[in-house]
Amino acid sequence: MMTDSSPEVLWRLPQQARSRKRFNQILDAAADLFASIGYDSVTTDEIAVQANTSVGGLYRFFPDKLAIFHALLERYLNQLRELSAALHTDEAMQIPLDIYVNQLVDGFDQFVSANPGFRTVFVQSRLISTTVAMNAAFYQELAQQLAIYFAARNPTIEQSHRELIATVSVEVACSLDMLALSRDGAFQNRVLAETKQLLIAYLQRYFPD
Repeated sequence: MMTDSSPEVLWRLPQQARSRKRFNQILDAAADLFASIGYDSVTTDEIAVQANTSVGGLYRFFPDKLAIFHALLERYLNQLRELSAALHTDEAMQIPLDIYVNQLVDGFDQFVSANPGFRTVFVQSRLISTTVAMNAAFYQELAQQLAIYFAARNPTIEQSHRELIATVSVEVACSLDMLALSRDGAFQNRVLAETKQLLIAYLQRYFPD
């Protein structure tokens, strides 16, 4: 079942290890197919074949393809939460701003490279109205983590202003990520490089080393 911040789309999350393995196989298969032929072209029958399970077995967990999409998006967002937490340690509070920004952007880029299906899911999620709440909640979480980091770097800036800076940073970065993911790898790398420069230039006036 999805979290409270997620749309009202349900799936059955199994408790037994064997069923959980099949559940994850279905998500893995969907990710591969979404990446290779696109969300709109994929059918639940194809996902079942790719996952080496029956269509009936798939429907035990998911009522339809959209539920699979939501479950896959939530899995990606949870993995990104773990990545963000790993990048916001006590040690991260001490490193120079440019290194911090580079680590954030590179960490996301490495995640995308390791999860080819994420590109399709992330882009498609902005086109499906029921996933907007999931994305908005995730962006808000990122902004909150940035605001905590900003407070450690410059506690003289009032909280509301720090939160605004964090929100602007996240929205800009996510918008540029959307642009980067819309084309090939070479273009993506160029956009990521520009994203780093933009964020560093914007943030240095508030958080000089």
